[in-house]
Amino acid sequence: MKDDTIDELLEELDSNSDLSKSEQSLRIQTEERRYGKAVTIVEGFDMDQTDISSLASDLKSQVAAGGTVEDGRIELQGDHRDALPGILKEHGYNVER
Repeated sequence: MKDDTIDELLEELDSNSDLSKSEQSLRIQTEERRYGKAVTIVEGFDMDQTDISSLASDLKSQVAAGGTVEDGRIELQGDHRDALPGILKEHGYNVER
């Protein structure tokens, strides 16, 4: 039982996942879609090292917008270029604008 607890703690403290996030360079851009609606796109994820769906869910709830994961990138409804860099940096990612 103690070994299970230690293994869980070591998995939680795994520094490789934090390093891999900081090595990724994400790009944030906006596109205009139908009827002049803005869509914010976050791309540049390394698919092997990132759980994009979980991150997308967290981003959607933090900016209070709908969105989707498509072709290895996150698309959020609305223009969130100002809010996303701070949120992504809190998650350990390097952000380009």
